[in-house]
Amino acid sequence: QVQLVESGGGLVQAGGSLRLSCAASGSIFTINAMGWYRQAPGKQRELVATITSGGNTNYADSVKGRFTISRDNAKNTVYLQMKSLKPEDTAVYYCAAEIYTSAVAAYMAKETNYWGQGTQVTVSS
Repeated sequence: QVQLVESGGGLVQAGGSLRLSCAASGSIFTINAMGWYRQAPGKQRELVATITSGGNTNYADSVKGRFTISRDNAKNTVYLQMKSLKPEDTAVYYCAAEIYTSAVAAYMAKETNYWGQGTQVTVSS
C-alpha cells in the first residue's frame, strides 16, 4: 500500500504565500514524476505543476512565475511554494505520484498513479 499525505493548505489573503507538502510512504521502490493538481468548485481538476525524478519541471501558464515545485527524493516528498496568491487560486490541491512499487515493476516500467486526499487552499480578496 502507498499513501500520499498533503499538508500546508489554509486561508490566506491575496498576495500572500503558502507552502504545500506531500509525503509518500508505504511500498515504494522508486518514484517517477510527482505533481500538483487543483480543483475549484464546479470546475474540472487541472494540472498545476509537475516535476520528474531528475528535477525537470512543468507549470500551468496561470501559475508560472508565482509557484515553484520541488522535491526531496530522499524523503519521497514534493513541495509547492505558492507566492502572490490570487482569489482564483482557491481550490482543493491534490498531489500525485507515479510510483514503482517493486524492482520488477520498475524493470517492466509499470508505474502506478497515486493521489493524495487533497488540501484546501482559500485565497481571500
